[in-house]
Amino acid sequence: MSKTAIISARIDPKLKNNAERVFKRLGLTTTQAITLFYEQVVGAKNGLPFQAKIPNRATRKALDDAKARRNLESFNSPQELFESLNI
Repeated sequence: MSKTAIISARIDPKLKNNAERVFKRLGLTTTQAITLFYEQVVGAKNGLPFQAKIPNRATRKALDDAKARRNLESFNSPQELFESLNI
């Protein structure tokens, strides 16, 4: 899909800067954040969208570990996984 449409909006500079800091912490550019918002409005929700929050310290560590493939358990079968989970 060609990305040629331009959005122009006037907003409070402090709000813009604060939002961009949050986007950066989430690993998003402003364009990516706006695109996600539009995708949710049009596709997933057909209205106003989702709740996105900055992960807490434990979640961030788990995500970082998973990306780096650290501290991951592996199992040879689904049965081993279920046993580990006491299922």
